[in-house]
Amino acid sequence: MATMRCEIVSAEESLFQGDVRKLSARGTIGELGILPGHTPLLTGIAPGSVLLEMEDGTEEIFYASGGYIEVQPDMVTLLADTALRAKDLDEAEAELSRQEAERAMNEKVTEIEFTEAASRLSQAMAQQRTMEELRRRRGR
Repeated sequence: MATMRCEIVSAEESLFQGDVRKLSARGTIGELGILPGHTPLLTGIAPGSVLLEMEDGTEEIFYASGGYIEVQPDMVTLLADTALRAKDLDEAEAELSRQEAERAMNEKVTEIEFTEAASRLSQAMAQQRTMEELRRRRGR
Protein backbone atom coordinates (compact mmCIF):
# COMPACT_ATOMS: atom_id res chain seq x y z
CA MET A 1 0.00 0.00 0.00
CA ALA A 2 1.22 3.53 -0.80
CA THR A 3 2.57 5.78 1.92
CA MET A 4 3.29 9.45 2.41
CA ARG A 5 5.73 11.33 4.59
CA CYS A 6 4.18 12.76 7.75
CA GLU A 7 5.44 15.26 10.29
CA ILE A 8 3.75 16.34 13.50
CA VAL A 9 5.33 19.43 15.01
CA SER A 10 4.31 21.49 18.04
CA ALA A 11 5.62 24.84 19.18
CA GLU A 12 7.91 22.94 21.59
CA GLU A 13 9.16 19.97 19.58
CA SER A 14 8.91 17.62 16.61
CA LEU A 15 6.80 14.67 17.79
CA PHE A 16 6.72 12.46 14.73
CA GLN A 17 8.45 12.06 11.39
CA GLY A 18 7.86 8.99 9.27
CA ASP A 19 5.90 7.29 6.54
CA VAL A 20 2.19 6.63 7.05
CA ARG A 21 -0.67 5.18 5.05
CA LYS A 22 -3.27 7.60 6.40
CA LEU A 23 -3.79 10.56 8.73
CA SER A 24 -7.18 11.30 10.29
CA ALA A 25 -7.96 14.47 12.24
CA ARG A 26 -10.79 16.89 13.00
CA GLY A 27 -10.43 19.96 10.86
CA THR A 28 -12.18 23.24 11.46
CA ILE A 29 -14.34 22.37 8.44
CA GLY A 30 -15.03 18.77 9.49
CA GLU A 31 -13.37 15.37 9.66
CA LEU A 32 -10.29 14.89 7.52
CA GLY A 33 -8.91 11.66 6.10
CA ILE A 34 -5.64 12.22 4.27
CA LEU A 35 -4.23 9.51 1.99
CA PRO A 36 -1.16 9.52 -0.30
CA GLY A 37 -1.82 11.60 -3.41
CA HIS A 38 -4.37 13.84 -1.66
CA THR A 39 -5.06 17.19 -3.31
CA PRO A 40 -2.97 20.01 -1.78
CA LEU A 41 -4.77 21.56 1.16
CA LEU A 42 -4.14 23.97 4.01
CA THR A 43 -6.73 24.00 6.77
CA GLY A 44 -7.08 24.60 10.47
CA ILE A 45 -7.54 21.76 12.93
CA ALA A 46 -9.78 21.66 15.97
CA PRO A 47 -8.64 20.30 19.33
CA GLY A 48 -8.78 16.51 19.31
CA SER A 49 -7.19 13.27 18.30
CA VAL A 50 -4.93 12.72 15.31
CA LEU A 51 -4.80 9.13 14.13
CA LEU A 52 -1.90 7.82 12.08
CA GLU A 53 -2.09 4.49 10.27
CA MET A 54 1.50 3.29 10.02
CA GLU A 55 3.15 1.37 7.16
CA ASP A 56 2.72 -1.94 9.01
CA GLY A 57 -1.00 -1.33 9.68
CA THR A 58 -0.60 -0.35 13.34
CA GLU A 59 -2.07 2.90 14.59
CA GLU A 60 -0.65 5.71 16.67
CA ILE A 61 -2.81 8.40 18.28
CA PHE A 62 -1.77 11.96 19.12
CA TYR A 63 -3.61 14.87 20.71
CA ALA A 64 -3.43 18.32 19.08
CA SER A 65 -4.88 21.43 20.72
CA GLY A 66 -5.31 23.21 17.41
CA GLY A 67 -3.16 24.43 14.57
CA TYR A 68 -2.94 23.67 10.85
CA ILE A 69 -2.52 20.78 8.44
CA GLU A 70 -0.67 21.30 5.18
CA VAL A 71 -1.19 18.54 2.62
CA GLN A 72 0.97 17.95 -0.44
CA PRO A 73 0.56 14.86 -2.69
CA ASP A 74 3.44 13.00 -1.01
CA MET A 75 3.61 14.76 2.38
CA VAL A 76 1.38 15.94 5.20
CA THR A 77 2.54 18.31 7.94
CA LEU A 78 0.55 18.98 11.09
CA LEU A 79 1.63 22.17 12.85
CA ALA A 80 0.03 22.14 16.29
CA ASP A 81 -0.12 24.76 19.00
CA THR A 82 0.34 21.90 21.48
CA ALA A 83 0.66 18.22 20.62
CA LEU A 84 1.24 15.09 22.68
CA ARG A 85 1.19 11.36 22.13
CA ALA A 86 -2.18 10.17 23.44
CA LYS A 87 -0.46 7.74 25.81
CA ASP A 88 1.24 10.73 27.49
CA LEU A 89 -2.02 12.53 28.35
CA ASP A 90 -2.92 12.69 32.04
CA GLU A 91 -6.56 11.74 32.63
CA ALA A 92 -6.76 13.27 36.12
CA GLU A 93 -5.22 16.53 34.89
CA ALA A 94 -7.68 16.73 31.97
CA GLU A 95 -10.63 16.16 34.31
CA LEU A 96 -9.37 18.83 36.73
CA SER A 97 -8.92 21.28 33.82
CA ARG A 98 -12.45 20.53 32.62
CA GLN A 99 -13.92 21.15 36.08
CA GLU A 100 -11.97 24.38 36.58
CA ALA A 101 -13.02 25.68 33.16
CA GLU A 102 -16.68 24.89 33.82
CA ARG A 103 -16.47 26.62 37.21
CA ALA A 104 -14.89 29.72 35.62
CA MET A 105 -17.59 29.83 32.95
CA ASN A 106 -20.34 29.67 35.60
CA GLU A 107 -18.87 32.53 37.65
CA LYS A 108 -19.67 36.08 36.75
CA VAL A 109 -16.65 36.88 34.60
CA THR A 110 -15.74 39.24 31.80
CA GLU A 111 -16.30 38.21 28.21
CA ILE A 112 -12.56 37.63 27.75
CA GLU A 113 -12.37 35.42 30.85
CA PHE A 114 -15.41 33.48 29.66
CA THR A 115 -13.83 32.96 26.22
CA GLU A 116 -10.57 31.78 27.77
CA ALA A 117 -12.45 29.36 30.04
CA ALA A 118 -14.46 28.05 27.08
CA SER A 119 -11.22 27.43 25.20
CA ARG A 120 -9.74 25.56 28.18
CA LEU A 121 -12.95 23.51 28.46
CA SER A 122 -12.81 22.61 24.76
CA GLN A 123 -9.19 21.48 25.06
CA ALA A 124 -9.80 19.44 28.23
CA MET A 125 -12.79 17.69 26.65
CA ALA A 126 -10.77 17.02 23.48
CA GLN A 127 -8.03 15.45 25.60
CA GLN A 128 -10.61 13.24 27.29
CA ARG A 129 -12.04 12.18 23.90
CA THR A 130 -8.51 11.40 22.70
CA MET A 131 -7.88 9.17 25.73
CA GLU A 132 -11.23 7.41 25.12
CA GLU A 133 -10.24 6.84 21.49
CA LEU A 134 -6.91 5.36 22.60
CA ARG A 135 -8.65 2.99 25.05
CA ARG A 136 -11.21 1.98 22.44
CA ARG A 137 -8.58 1.20 19.82
CA ARG A 138 -6.41 -0.72 22.28
CA GLY A 139 -9.44 -2.81 23.23
CA ARG A 140 -9.79 -4.14 19.68
